[in-house]
Amino acid sequence: MISLDPAQAREHIDRIDRFRILVMGRANAGKTTILQRVCNTTDQPEIFNGEGEKVDATLVQGSLKRGEHNIEDELVFKSNRRFVFHDSRGFEAGSEGEFEVMKEFVMDRAKTMKLDKRIHAIWFCIPLNESHRMVTAAEKKFFDMCDTGHVPVIVLLTKTDTLALDAFIEVDDDGLNKDDAMERAAEVEKRKLMECLIKVKGWLNKSRFPPHDYLSLTGMQEEGADCTMLLTCTANALNEEGLQQLLISTQQSNLGLCMEFAITK
Repeated sequence: MISLDPAQAREHIDRIDRFRILVMGRANAGKTTILQRVCNTTDQPEIFNGEGEKVDATLVQGSLKRGEHNIEDELVFKSNRRFVFHDSRGFEAGSEGEFEVMKEFVMDRAKTMKLDKRIHAIWFCIPLNESHRMVTAAEKKFFDMCDTGHVPVIVLLTKTDTLALDAFIEVDDDGLNKDDAMERAAEVEKRKLMECLIKVKGWLNKSRFPPHDYLSLTGMQEEGADCTMLLTCTANALNEEGLQQLLISTQQSNLGLCMEFAITK
């Protein structure tokens, strides 16, 4: 495979007009919801195959729910066409062949000569509503075997709202009035989230290719959820100022994000 070195890529970065993200994680990890929030929509994405041809969305939606679809497919939301997303299969229960397809896609799209086809970041979703298997063997395998090179992998802890119920159950027997119970539950939820983050970091930081960063996503189930932290974290992980500017340009309406990077740069 022919690849372009970073110095050459830097010269051609202004030719890229869409920011491309691979979203990974098991089925039902909240991936689609995150993409909808980032693109400020409740609509389902349009789907295009690797040749740029539109795919029948009704056929694909059922496949998306089952984690059965082509990683080459491009997911684009009408509300923000400057993002292109790829969704890995929920490969945690997949065959060796499926893992290899995913790995080949990552390795190829990290270095391809076709700059407009390169992935710029990877969001790896780990849901917290399955505490009995917070990090699966297949997920650990990815971080042990997939060298993404200059493409940063950011682990996103999703489905964090499940901790709110756990927190309420924990404080329910304390005999507190409603306001005190709410305040105490919020503290317990925050503590539980930090404990989960520490656990996941402990497991994945031992990997051969550990994540670049970690982020807990809260409130994603709410329409209009603020994604500034996610976008800021992603921009900070990029090693090219041109790519940072490309990402920021997808969010012209996010004044806080634009101002932060105007100041830091």
